[in-house]
Amino acid sequence: MTIRLLLNGTAIPIDEAVFTTLFDNSVAATYAGYAKALESKSIKFADLVDLSRKGDIPYSLFFAPLSLVETQVATKTKKLLAGVSKDSFSIGSREKVELRDVELIIKDLIRKQELLKKHDRSLERNKVVGMLHKPGTSAESDATRLMAGLGLSHEAMRECRKMEDALDLLIERLEANQVLVSRSVQHYMPQRLTHVQFSGITIRDNKVPFIFLAGGDHGDYQEPVGRTIFTLTLMAVLVARRIFAPVTWDGQSAGIGAGREYDIVGAMLMPATRLREIGPTSLSEMKALAAEFKVTASAVTVRAMRLGIINGETATSHLDELRIEFGRRPQIQGMNPIKPENAVRKYSGRELSSRMLRVLDAGQISQGDFCRVICLNKLKPAQIMNLREALG
Repeated sequence: MTIRLLLNGTAIPIDEAVFTTLFDNSVAATYAGYAKALESKSIKFADLVDLSRKGDIPYSLFFAPLSLVETQVATKTKKLLAGVSKDSFSIGSREKVELRDVELIIKDLIRKQELLKKHDRSLERNKVVGMLHKPGTSAESDATRLMAGLGLSHEAMRECRKMEDALDLLIERLEANQVLVSRSVQHYMPQRLTHVQFSGITIRDNKVPFIFLAGGDHGDYQEPVGRTIFTLTLMAVLVARRIFAPVTWDGQSAGIGAGREYDIVGAMLMPATRLREIGPTSLSEMKALAAEFKVTASAVTVRAMRLGIINGETATSHLDELRIEFGRRPQIQGMNPIKPENAVRKYSGRELSSRMLRVLDAGQISQGDFCRVICLNKLKPAQIMNLREALG
């Protein structure tokens, strides 16, 4: 079986196995041009080159033997898996993340890790990575240990006026401990995420592990910032448990197949002593505690159920009502466009950007390299000052 490559009126055969092996292991498989080529068994040379660029594939490989192509794909996958496990870490979700769905983001964040480690000699071995590799006596004891390691307290989280402030505090404490945080920003990442639903990725490193938080609608009808706080805390727990993988979780399932990691997050954000003291049963009580804990009412409901404060039937009823309420919310029309410097700060992360600016100021890299690797050429050298101002 072959795919006809159309070039200047001539049809050049490409082994279909080579064609599919290369594209199926890249983000290019998500583009309509690939599906069209498979259906028609033909592709124009210009379209092949375009898809190859999107998939980060040297197009000369399409003319190589299948054995060589398979070796190249295996080598690429091995390098990617050095930073992240191929298997998704999933809690209560049937969604499965394929490596190709996130591979360009993984490669980009690993590239950023390597550049930072090469030039920043102040980095120390990370104390968070593996902190909870050996489970403690309970989820509560693990939560206490991790919070102490991060310099985070229940009081500090509750004192935040808004959920956004609590999220900023959590990111600040992680990055103060060399756990880098990257957040999804449409058009400022090397890869589209519109075709996949997942929570994020934890990327391995003994000095500067990365947490990538995926944005967008996760389909579980939860307040976005509250959900992000829970997600980020979950991924911090995974780093401490030495689990590095794409992450998916469903925050609106009363029958959630949650394990120890979920309970550690619950203890960090919604301490059992406080929940048992209040003993929430009504939906209004769940909402009040959600505002106090800076999480979603759904998270409080599931936590209360897991602590035995309410039963599964009550939890399901509350979650159904929350889903209906969320669905009735007016749609937000026309988000204000984000400034390029703020987008770079959000995707590359404040800590990485700040450290790499110090590397730039020390003359260890050029402005061109800084703009290429840290800013993905979304900022020009003349705009680096804007990023400095955005970082404060």
